[in-house]
Amino acid sequence: MGNLMRQYWLPAIMSRELAADGAPMRLMLLGEKLIAFRDSQGRVGVMDHRCPHRCASMFLGRNEESGIRCIYHGWKFDVEGNCIDMPSVPPEQDFKDKVKAKAYRVREANGLIWVYMGDREQLPELPMIEPSLVPGDELDISMVLRDCNFVQSLEGDIDTAHFGFLHAGNLDPENVPSGHPLDHTATERAPRYHVRETDWGTSYGAFRNAGEGKTYWRFANFMFPFWTQTPQGEFDKNVHARAWVPLDDTHTMMVFLRWRSDMPNLRQRPLKDGSFLGGSLKAAEYQPISTEWLGRWRLKANESNDWTLDREAQQNNSIYSGIENIHLQDQAVTESMGGITDHDFEHLGPSDQMIARTRRRLLKAARALAEKKTVPPGVDNPEVFLKSRSGYFVVDEGIDWLQAYEDQVDKAVRPAQKAALAPSAVSSSATAMRAETVDAGAK
Repeated sequence: MGNLMRQYWLPAIMSRELAADGAPMRLMLLGEKLIAFRDSQGRVGVMDHRCPHRCASMFLGRNEESGIRCIYHGWKFDVEGNCIDMPSVPPEQDFKDKVKAKAYRVREANGLIWVYMGDREQLPELPMIEPSLVPGDELDISMVLRDCNFVQSLEGDIDTAHFGFLHAGNLDPENVPSGHPLDHTATERAPRYHVRETDWGTSYGAFRNAGEGKTYWRFANFMFPFWTQTPQGEFDKNVHARAWVPLDDTHTMMVFLRWRSDMPNLRQRPLKDGSFLGGSLKAAEYQPISTEWLGRWRLKANESNDWTLDREAQQNNSIYSGIENIHLQDQAVTESMGGITDHDFEHLGPSDQMIARTRRRLLKAARALAEKKTVPPGVDNPEVFLKSRSGYFVVDEGIDWLQAYEDQVDKAVRPAQKAALAPSAVSSSATAMRAETVDAGAK
């Protein structure tokens, strides 16, 4: 699976985290201890933290004059890992042209720094994840460290059944206004599903009866190798994605990209009585950033303080989970499973078919790469990710679910016009995809 990850560009750092000639930053990616720094010209370097001379950590180094200098013997390296100065060696014995730090290739776009850890000479293009193409002044980027494996981290995003319990278990259906984002979710907490494999990964359509001959749909996606799109937003404007980047086997960095549309969130949509969904108002709080390997974007709430669970709020049903903040509720349940979940202990149900299909899709791709050198999805065709969109909508009942999805994609707002979307990149044939469909709703 690590080799699979190395086929893709990894979103690793927010641009604002690195200043020119500023302090280098410890960075963990795919189990490797790295440093990142921005040189005098604004270029970003990402390399092994060990100096190629005597393995002292370059985190201690001096970032100055277009390179980083080891404080042990003064050897200096540029952002590409080239040794550009060897002051502790007499000039006639200098051999800096034969020394190179292990450095990875980097790209920076729209406020995000990407790292490629593969061995291709010809680099793949950056993935065309739709929100990453939005101009930086229209894009919100945030990160959160999660203390568990990347797969169980992302699985909450592709499990729509949990929303009616973990996040909205205390919601009174009679108190939800028509058209509210929680309409239908509260009245039918056991949705039926369709699940399919797609060119970009996997996708589900969960459907509920919306009355008066209408069907309420929630679509969500998994995109290789670790991206998700959740259904909690109006489909036409819900331009967002989350990357669940493996730092090591038991720590994951969630990178959230969201276009600043005029779509209201739950904090802006009161219920009939003027209140808001319990547990949805408070923002999660971060610990101070530290220089530890896992010291970035850690939440104050964690297992050591029971994720700030309030038993009184849980018992009086003001917050179903007892945990204030929707993201933190997800954080708590996934971290509570342990660093790597023992799946032999699970008993998956019909509503878990998206999770089972996604696990299998990932494993099949990793095995195909290992055994047949098959390039995984989206590496050489990054435009495939533009076919995916998530969110909710209501349409006439009886419309085929793939046709309903395709119709909504065709009408969706496309803020990243400069991506020069071709018609083939934003539309797909419902007929062609039927062969890949698993009808989970029938089970």
